[in-house]
Amino acid sequence: MINPFTQVICNRRASSVIAGIVISTLVNGLSSPMGFAETTASKKVSQNFTTPIPSGILTPDTVKTSAGTFRFFDGMPDGETVRKSFENLKFIRGYETFLTLMPAASIEMLRHGHAEVGVDNHTKVALMAPLNSNPLFLTGNTDTVYGSTFFNLKKTGPLVIEIPAGLGPGTINDAFFRFVADTGAPGPDKGKGGKYLILGPDDSEPSHAGGYFVFRSPTYSNWLILRAFLDSNGKPDQAIANYENGLRLYPYSQRDNPAQMIFIQAGEKVFNTVHANNFEFFNELNTVIQREPVAFLDPELRGLASAIGLEKGKSFSPSPEDKKILEEAIQVGVAYVRSDMGKPRNQDVYFYQGKQWFTPFGGGSHEWLVDDGAGGRNLDARNNFFWGYTVNTPAMVLQMIGAGSQYGVVATDANGRYLDGSKTYKFTIDKDVPAKDFWSMVVYDPQTRSELQTGQLLPSKNSVRNQDLDVNTDGSIDLYFGPKPPTGKEANWIETVPGKGWFAVFRLYGPLQPWFDKIWQLNDIQPMG
Repeated sequence: MINPFTQVICNRRASSVIAGIVISTLVNGLSSPMGFAETTASKKVSQNFTTPIPSGILTPDTVKTSAGTFRFFDGMPDGETVRKSFENLKFIRGYETFLTLMPAASIEMLRHGHAEVGVDNHTKVALMAPLNSNPLFLTGNTDTVYGSTFFNLKKTGPLVIEIPAGLGPGTINDAFFRFVADTGAPGPDKGKGGKYLILGPDDSEPSHAGGYFVFRSPTYSNWLILRAFLDSNGKPDQAIANYENGLRLYPYSQRDNPAQMIFIQAGEKVFNTVHANNFEFFNELNTVIQREPVAFLDPELRGLASAIGLEKGKSFSPSPEDKKILEEAIQVGVAYVRSDMGKPRNQDVYFYQGKQWFTPFGGGSHEWLVDDGAGGRNLDARNNFFWGYTVNTPAMVLQMIGAGSQYGVVATDANGRYLDGSKTYKFTIDKDVPAKDFWSMVVYDPQTRSELQTGQLLPSKNSVRNQDLDVNTDGSIDLYFGPKPPTGKEANWIETVPGKGWFAVFRLYGPLQPWFDKIWQLNDIQPMG
C-alpha cells in the first residue's frame, strides 16, 4: 500500500496550494533527527529541491571544525578543504595504527634488544638473574630469574621446547603479542616439566607428536619468556642451574641430535627493548609486517596499516609532508597513553574504592574483552597494558590460588598526586601478605616504563632477597621512597630521583584467597612532611 502522505509529497504536479500546505505541515508540525523541522533546510527545499529534503543530509557552504574550516559549493569542496580532509584522515589512520598495532612494535623491539646482546636464534637464551636497571625493559621485575629467547618458525619448522620441572610460570607470545601457550605451573605440564611442540602458520603437525603438548602460532617470530624463583636465601644459583641443565629448544627435525644451548647473562647489560615514541615506530612495525605472513593481521588491521603505506612486499617511504603528519599522530597518541598510564579513566581497573591501586589487566581478560566480547574490546585497557607492560597470558587474570602471580600498580599518592622523586613517602605493607611464595615492590621510571635508574641497581624490595627488612611490632613493614632514607630506615628505603616521577608495581607470587577476596588490601602511599 502506498502511504498517502508519501503520495502527496511525491506528486510533483500537485498544485502550489497543496504543496505549500504539505511543506508548512512539515516545517511546523513535524520534527525528526534528520531535521525536517529546521527552517533553514525548508528554505533550501523550497528554493532548490522539488521535495522536502532532511537538513541532516545536507552540508552547509562553511563548516567549522577542530580540524579546520571546510568550504563547499553545493556540497562540493574547494581545494583547501580537500587538502585538509585528506591530511586529517592520514593523521587519524596514523594515530590508530600507533595505538592498535603497538603490541607488534613492542614485541619486535624485545626481539631486537635480545639480538643486541647475542640472543639471535632459538639456541641462545638470555638469563637475567636478576634483571637490574641497566636494560630498558618494560616493567621487568628484579625478583625472579628470567630465561628469555625468540625463535622463528619459518626457519626452524615445528619447534620442540623442553621445559624442566620446577620452573616458575612461562609464556609464549606471537609477533602481535597474542597468547600462544603457557608453560610451568599455569601450563599443561603443571610445573612437572614436559616437551612442547610449537607449529608455525605453514606447518603440518608431525604424525608422531604423541608425548608433546602441541600448540600453533599464527606468526613466525615468537617470544618464550620463563621465570624461576630465587632460593630461600634470595640467591639465583639454583634457578640458573635449572635453566642450563634442563631448558632445550630445537627443531623437531633435529630431535635426535639437537644443537647445544648457549646461555647469556644479560641482566646487567645495557640494551633497549622499548619501542620508539616517534616516527621510527612505523619502521619498527614495518619490520614485523614484512617478515610475518599476510594473514597474521586480519584485513581490517592490514587496511589500517596499508592506508599509511605499511604493506607487505612494498617499501615504506612516505613523503616529507606525510612523515610530518605521521610524526604528529604518534605524539598525540603518546599523550593519550601517558594520560591513561598513571590515572586510568576506566574506574573498573581500581582494586578498591577510594584508593589509588589498579590492575594492569583491565576487564579481567587477557584479550581485553568486555562482557565476554558482547561489548567488544576494551581499547583503553589494551592500550594501557601494551604501553607499559609485557607478557600476555590468561594466568595474569585468572584466580590461580597459590600459583602464578598478581599485580597492583600505583602512580599517585594517597591524595591522588603523581609520585614525585624529590619527595619522601611511606608505604605500609600489612602483616600476613597473602603470597605463598613471596611479595615484591619495584619502582619504575614513567618515561621509559623500565626500572628506575638510581644508585641502587635493584630499585626494589622483596620478602625473600631482602631479609634484613625492619618489621614493625604488629608484623607490618614500612617501605620508604625518596632521594635520601629517613634516619635509621636504610634497610627499608628505595631511592628516587629529584626532578623525576616514579610509579611502582606490587607483586604477589603464589597469591592466596585473601588477595582475591580483598580481605587483605594494599595501602595507599603516604607523603611525609
